[in-house]
Amino acid sequence: MSGARQKKKRLSVYLEPHLWKGLRTQAARRSMSDSLLAEAAIAAWLDPEGAGGDPKASLEAAVQRLDRRQARIERDLSISVETLALFIRLWFTSMPGLSDSMAAAARAQGAERYDRFVEMLGRRLASDRRFRTDIEREANEGGDAGVKKD
Repeated sequence: MSGARQKKKRLSVYLEPHLWKGLRTQAARRSMSDSLLAEAAIAAWLDPEGAGGDPKASLEAAVQRLDRRQARIERDLSISVETLALFIRLWFTSMPGLSDSMAAAARAQGAERYDRFVEMLGRRLASDRRFRTDIEREANEGGDAGVKKD
């Protein structure tokens, strides 16, 4: 029976809810069954070189994944920069100029607001909360994609 294909064995496992959700999400994203994705993951874990395959091909696949990830990061950064530039342009075109008597008070108030902004930004960057994460979480929960306040 060495030439005939052996029948697959059945395995039942219990997964943490977050692992189950991740498995389902990745399987759907790749148009695969949960079982096939789990089998591929276990095979990759047991033999990272691809079940005796070419290590060079495995490395090339990893580099391609990194290239795709880098392209997404560059796209996201470009969108962020363009968004900020557009906001600044709209802000400057919509704000009226100040008289000299009001300019000093506005500069002082602006400096205070900037210090508070930098403090809030520092707290947010030090925590796990990110605007993008907030939006993704709200979208998954079916809520509004508005900005949450600290």
